[in-house]
Amino acid sequence: MQYGIQLPVQSQSTIYAEPWEASAGPSDLVEIARTADRAGFSYVACCDHVAVPRRLAPAMSTVWYDPVATLAFLAAATERVRLLSHVAVVGLRHPLVTAKQYATLDQLSGGRLVLGVGAGHVVEEFEALGVDFRQRGAVLDESIDALRAALGPDEFPEHHGKLFDFQDLGQRPRPAQPRVPLWVGGSSPAAVRRAALKGDGWLPQGDPRERLPAQIERIREIRAEHSRQGPFTVGAIAEPLYVGTPAWDVGRRTLSGPPDELAESLRAYRAMGVHQIQVRFRSRGRAELTDQITAFGAQVAPLLTEE
Repeated sequence: MQYGIQLPVQSQSTIYAEPWEASAGPSDLVEIARTADRAGFSYVACCDHVAVPRRLAPAMSTVWYDPVATLAFLAAATERVRLLSHVAVVGLRHPLVTAKQYATLDQLSGGRLVLGVGAGHVVEEFEALGVDFRQRGAVLDESIDALRAALGPDEFPEHHGKLFDFQDLGQRPRPAQPRVPLWVGGSSPAAVRRAALKGDGWLPQGDPRERLPAQIERIREIRAEHSRQGPFTVGAIAEPLYVGTPAWDVGRRTLSGPPDELAESLRAYRAMGVHQIQVRFRSRGRAELTDQITAFGAQVAPLLTEE
């Protein structure tokens, strides 16, 4: 079972941001990403919002770094860790624009992109960009099909659909990977079905661990019904973590304790059929966070594969 991390600083919703992130910046992101790279993390992830309406700003904040710019910046500072958009709201942009951005990122990073996509949820964001919010599911469905073509090997990709139509338009550089992994985010019935039928993986959004087995079984049923074969990555977002015994209040939902106890709890995800877990650590500053990342990689991660 692999493990990755949604980076701090780059998005600062009050649901999960720590107080110290408000004054953090690019140097902190670089050090955290490098630490995750050294600690064996499978990926570092970055979110996507173009603009946050005033009514949501108190909860969401307006701090949302652009995922392409941020992941490209971190690609130059890391060596092996993969770069995940979790998630890109691709329906806000024409697929050729998205393909140009992410194909370039994949090429510049030596083939480390994982493209996570989702439908989006902020009405005003869609309205400001001239996209019909009510049709965002249909837009995402066709965007995925168009991106499959536009991120494929052909210099002149071709797609003919209801919303997007293109051919004889060349785009280089092509992605470094023969097939860019495309993971679909969301936990609604429509999102789960979309992931099963159109994705190479699934990124749940807020599912507690007790809900995951039914969701995973549903994905298996849909893929079997439609004869979908090939590798498929099931993800999960773990509870907040703290390696060791905290000397401060880390919250009642946080899993804390010695490495063997944390690993035992996290192995329950593997038993459900999860292939990768996204972890987030409680911390009071960058140094404590990088210490937690290092401790997890050295002390917890090796125990995740034990029976």
